[in-house]
Amino acid sequence: MSVLNALGAVIIDCADHTALAEFYRKATGWEVSYGDDDVVYLGNGSGPQLALQRIEGYQPPVWPGPAKHAHLDFTVADVEVAVKELLALGATRPDTQPGAGEWTVLMDPEGHPFCIAAGD
Repeated sequence: MSVLNALGAVIIDCADHTALAEFYRKATGWEVSYGDDDVVYLGNGSGPQLALQRIEGYQPPVWPGPAKHAHLDFTVADVEVAVKELLALGATRPDTQPGAGEWTVLMDPEGHPFCIAAGD
């Protein structure tokens, strides 16, 4: 028997939680399930939620570098189309791209790395 039953949310620290939540809302199509002066939760009605939490004095990670603690991986139907759409929403594509083309690293508007790869 496991102690932890289910993952409820992944929470990302940031400087502007409302702007970053809007980026991820548009990128994922998920809806806001909760929001206040410090945090916004997004979800699709099933599975874990993504939360963006405002932290005073937040400094983004540097890519590539050892300061990042975690990153998100997303699957997409068409990587090329997804990259174009995400760049239009405010993501950036860093020069460093590990993985030999198996995935693409992007940075959200606050500098958090996330990866996209082809999938179902």
